[in-house]
Parts: sequence; C-alpha cells; structure tokens
Amino acid sequence: MKIGTFEAKTHFSEIIEAVQSGKDYTITKRGKPVARISPYNSGNNLRKDIVSRLSSYRKINPETFDIKKAIEEGRR
Repeated sequence: MKIGTFEAKTHFSEIIEAVQSGKDYTITKRGKPVARISPYNSGNNLRKDIVSRLSSYRKINPETFDIKKAIEEGRR
C-alpha cells in the first residue's frame, strides 16, 4: 500500500500494527517512493525462504537448473 510521508507520520502507530499483521507499506514523497515498511524477517526465516524458492525452481526444470549459477546471480 502506498502512503504519503505526512500520513505515515500522522498514523505511524497504526501502520506499525498493520505491518505486524503482515501488511507492507511504501512511503512516498511527492508521489515518488522513498521508503518501505514491511514485516521483519529474521535471517533464519530469510534463508529458509531462499532454500524453498531454489527447491521450487529445481523442480520446475531439473535438467537445466544449476544451483551454483543461481547463487552467483543472487550475489550480483
């Protein structure tokens, strides 16, 4: 959801509560995105998500999937 800086400042507590429930916000200034507020993911959850996505890609096309190439592309 997009929200202007003034509205974000005015309703910050409500935004934080919504983020705790899983909602994402993009903060805009004069209509241009400047920041994002999203639920915090610990590094452990992020790693699990990455491994899960890589496993999904591998299942789609196991003959051509190269894990080393995928890792290298992610580092760029």
